[in-house]
Amino acid sequence: MDRLKRTYIQVVSAIASNGYLKGFAEGSIYKGDLKKLCVPGLNCYSCPGALGSCPIGSLQAVIGSIKYNFSFYVLGLLTLMGLAAGRLVCGWLCPFGLVQDLLSRVPSRKFAVKGSWFNLRYAKYVVLAVFVLLLPLVLSDELGMSVPYFCKWICPAGTLEAGIPLLLMNKGLRSAAGWLFAWKSLLLIATIVSAIFIYRPFCRFVCPLGAVYAIFNPISLCRLEVDKSSCISCGKCETVCKMGVKPHMQPNSHECIRCGDCIKKCPEGSIRIGFLK
Repeated sequence: MDRLKRTYIQVVSAIASNGYLKGFAEGSIYKGDLKKLCVPGLNCYSCPGALGSCPIGSLQAVIGSIKYNFSFYVLGLLTLMGLAAGRLVCGWLCPFGLVQDLLSRVPSRKFAVKGSWFNLRYAKYVVLAVFVLLLPLVLSDELGMSVPYFCKWICPAGTLEAGIPLLLMNKGLRSAAGWLFAWKSLLLIATIVSAIFIYRPFCRFVCPLGAVYAIFNPISLCRLEVDKSSCISCGKCETVCKMGVKPHMQPNSHECIRCGDCIKKCPEGSIRIGFLK
């Protein structure tokens, strides 16, 4: 699988998700009918160019509202995308995944997450359970409304795509920015720096959307298939996997983003990506 081909598709997906050029020109947010739809990847609702809504932000907004308690639409969308593609969305369609991929190409010493450090991958499930589901459900104000805790306190994608552009284009917002924006900026800087040395740290350890798609990865229709009759167990696919997966042993691991590096590296052509028959 050619890396440039995947990058091209990632760029097209990012542009398609953020094609509201008027928003970038005026420092405004698109609020048309398309915002009723969720994009498959992590893409901030408040990005000046965003044409659709973020599924994680939408899920929190509905859970924390006074009128609704649950969004069957968002759940249905996530289930549909998860069953169809799993974490292929992370590897090919997510704009913030593209940002981390580009950062990983900065020349530097790269660190593999091994041993007990590999267990940090479970942290994203905690973020999903606590900040996306639990806190918006149980913490509300006197009007019965809650805030999207993940978006407000953690999400570096929102800071990069929405916070910084809107502050640059709106003088009034700059004067209102306080310690919360400073905290979010610190998290963004930490994510950017770590992404230079560790492949996709946000996707692997923090992203709640990645956690949702990871749950479906072993049963999704899109999957890696290993021909056991031709596989020689050389381990080359394992050495090239940046996500720490052993493709010849666990081709549909929760962590696999279907990037295709293992397919290109396999000397016997034993690995392929396809849809479950």
